[in-house]
Amino acid sequence: MIKTGLLISLLFISLSGGFECSIPINAPIGSSTSLLKLTEIGEFGLMRKERPGVPAHFHTGIDIKRPSNNYQSEPIFPIANGIVISKRVDGPYAQLIIEHEGEQRFWTVYEHIAGIEVNLFDRVKHDQPIARFMNRNELNRYGWQFDHFHFEILKVEPMRLKQEQSKPERLFASYTLACYTKEDLDKYFYHPLDFLSHYLN
Repeated sequence: MIKTGLLISLLFISLSGGFECSIPINAPIGSSTSLLKLTEIGEFGLMRKERPGVPAHFHTGIDIKRPSNNYQSEPIFPIANGIVISKRVDGPYAQLIIEHEGEQRFWTVYEHIAGIEVNLFDRVKHDQPIARFMNRNELNRYGWQFDHFHFEILKVEPMRLKQEQSKPERLFASYTLACYTKEDLDKYFYHPLDFLSHYLN
């Protein structure tokens, strides 16, 4: 049986030809993951406690802190070229899901974002801002616990949703609240920092 680490390495090798990757914040080209600062409970794979309406689950991504004191227009970037396959704009849960092509596909999720600059089915480039961190007015409205954005990298296609009139561009959902075991986590998600480190080095 091939171990998970080997499978991940094989994926990186298969996608490496001509594949450009960068970290999702405003930083010089070639920057390392050391520039990504996480919130106190923002690490991948942490057990999140049960709360009203949400069962205990493993954290499926990382929560990336604002990299500067820019509380007006701090940009967020896709980590690689891709196409926007889902968009929601409902306040603090605003989200983009981007599909990335290669010999094997993968998907990235950006949540708790604001000022979305792209449309559904747009093709995006890794050096093109797609959204921003919430500004002071939005944080005062929704809560300062959202002074970060949640970032995931999926191994499998997100869940296809029935179109809702209230959220017509939200076509997919992640498995964010469906990981109750380490096996679930490994089935659906890559560790974002490990994934980025392989591509950036």
